Amino acid sequence: MSTILTFRGREITEEDAAFIRELMVRHPEASRKKLSQILCQAWGWVQPNGQLKEMVCRTMLLELHRRGVIELPPRRGKSPNPLSRRRKPEPVEVDTTPIEGTLSSLQPLSFRQVRRTQEEKLFNGLIEQYHYLGYVQPVGEHLKFLVKERGGRPVACMAWASPPYQLGPRDRYVGWSREARKRNLHLLAYNTRYLILPWVRVPNLASHILGWMSRELPAEWEKIYAHPVVFLETFINPKTHKGTCYLAANWKVLGKTQGRGGKSAPNQKNRVPVKEILGLALRKDFREILGREG
Repeated sequence: MSTILTFRGREITEEDAAFIRELMVRHPEASRKKLSQILCQAWGWVQPNGQLKEMVCRTMLLELHRRGVIELPPRRGKSPNPLSRRRKPEPVEVDTTPIEGTLSSLQPLSFRQVRRTQEEKLFNGLIEQYHYLGYVQPVGEHLKFLVKERGGRPVACMAWASPPYQLGPRDRYVGWSREARKRNLHLLAYNTRYLILPWVRVPNLASHILGWMSRELPAEWEKIYAHPVVFLETFINPKTHKGTCYLAANWKVLGKTQGRGGKSAPNQKNRVPVKEILGLALRKDFREILGREG
């Protein structure tokens, strides 16, 4: 059976296209959104948390429509993009008195996962105000951690999200096949933001927090998404950051990005800074787990 489209690691065949056309015949009144929901249910396209991969499916249907393989029903109105209308996090007021001294003087530290809690606004505001990249609303699976010293003042923020689908140095380091990557990518977590607040100057704090995360993140992830993570990754810009705290916490440099800013970069020229890719295996058998295809 010939392949007419490879979409996010899945090969769409002529048989698949015929099934979609038949589905459209059986549901002549269905909108594009409804068709994507029906197809997700038929193909078992669900996220680890049980939600349908509706937007992924809709993008695939649109690509087939553009290629003339299927003919989707007309749009029934432009769907608003909630992310495009999302306001920047509001500024937050916190005590910026310098926090200095030894790590032991801050302990015990409290680590709190604040997504979907009353402290999420505080987290978002701190990232927007004090992280050089600002706040960007995560998409897909993600967690947010707020770290406080024993007196209750915030000292750090750390955000985790679903990883990039394809990352050459990482994929070679893991050693998985395309099928295994498609099946097991959700077992990776990507550190999107790490902020030690600028008035906090405590040696070894950053690597200490990373050490806690490597021990506790799998269980925290499983509480929300019903599956653990076995491998962590992040990017650093070597021109501005050395990644010292990551290296001190036993992360490894896996290689560098190509700086293309995505597959759509014109003429394959660098559009964004080349970054180093760092990774940390949380289990000795991570390659065996991530390499499973069935």
